[in-house]
Amino acid sequence: MTNSARFDRGHTDDLMSFLAASPSPYHAVANAAERLEKAGFRQVAETDAWDGESGGRYVLRGGAIIAWYVPEGANAASPYRIVGAHTDSPNLRVKPIPDTGARGWRQVAVEIYGGTLLNTWLDRDLGLSGRVTLAGGEHRLVHVDRALLRVPQLAVHLDRSVNAEGLKLDKQRHMTPIWGLGEVAEGDLIAFVAEEIGVPAGDIKGWDLMVHSIEPPAYLGRDRELVAGPRMDNLLSVHAGTAALTAAAAQGSALTSIPVLAAFDHEENGSQSDTGADGPLLGTVLERSVFARGGSYEDRARAFAGTICLSSDTGHAVHPNYSERHEPGHQPMPNGGPILKVNVNQRYATDGSGRAVFAAACERAGVPWQSFVSNNSMPCGTTIGPITAARHGIATVDIGVAILSMHSARELCGAEDPHLLANALTAFLEG
Repeated sequence: MTNSARFDRGHTDDLMSFLAASPSPYHAVANAAERLEKAGFRQVAETDAWDGESGGRYVLRGGAIIAWYVPEGANAASPYRIVGAHTDSPNLRVKPIPDTGARGWRQVAVEIYGGTLLNTWLDRDLGLSGRVTLAGGEHRLVHVDRALLRVPQLAVHLDRSVNAEGLKLDKQRHMTPIWGLGEVAEGDLIAFVAEEIGVPAGDIKGWDLMVHSIEPPAYLGRDRELVAGPRMDNLLSVHAGTAALTAAAAQGSALTSIPVLAAFDHEENGSQSDTGADGPLLGTVLERSVFARGGSYEDRARAFAGTICLSSDTGHAVHPNYSERHEPGHQPMPNGGPILKVNVNQRYATDGSGRAVFAAACERAGVPWQSFVSNNSMPCGTTIGPITAARHGIATVDIGVAILSMHSARELCGAEDPHLLANALTAFLEG
């Protein structure tokens, strides 16, 4: 159990602020970029020529960010140390024709994104977030953080068997949020969004919008040793990776490798996009960095051969009400430190060598760690880890923080674990 007297909550307080300010992947990368800028990193455009100078750089593409720091003295074949994560979370996303309704109710048509726990979106006050694309191609962030929408559950009087037989939800019929009364009018939602961001409705030509719970993150429990909040899967890792990269960059020329943060979009639906881990973004950025430092393809191959990636994503803490669903000998607990995730069928990319790398980083940081493996009778999830290893030939280790309520609109972790993860990632990036 966490000793509250010794636990510095500063990192976790900052994580909670990051979660609240990042209701969409586009907000998450913008907030990560702002923190990197304050640490001296600068954005580079993919369409520009890159120089080989030392210092911090980052690339933004949609809901993904790749950031790296080249220390003085790095050569073209210097290896990378990568923290991988993802910015997306399961949720409800606005359809191309959003205005709908029935029986005098005005509603917003949504698609189900990722493997969300549908029931956790019921009877919550929901806001609207994401981005819109204007006529000239400019993107604007949208963050309506007030009670705007709600997916109402059917009253128990009209579903007497719900508690005995369980809640059954149809994704098409039962998950459409309401946002008012009256006749449905085409263009209403986008006109509302335009007014919120201060542009004419006709200027909005495209949108990537989603709903989010407006309830802020909060400490939980008698001793405030837990944190409840949205999008911990996987903004917890994005936040920790950003903190670790800026800390590693402060070491400057003492670094013996090039630290990298790679936070991708679309992990929750397979990573197959131009901003997903199964796309070319990471490989292209790393290669261009090699070539900008005067390297050849041979140098690129040497750099990749010496590179290691920690794929950081949340994992399952043992659930006290369903302990039989977990592997009996591997039951991670909150505040026990980050977890090493293993699956011999390559749902996770960890092997014995990767375990040694992770254990060494935790030892240098003075951080405890735990092992996770799935119950043989339960299917195992996966991460960007195996994708990164297979696509780029990079040694990859799957790790994370143990949480409850994964893929819920609101998840739960230990209050100390985010800080422990960040410390372990810092030690890893520093080599």
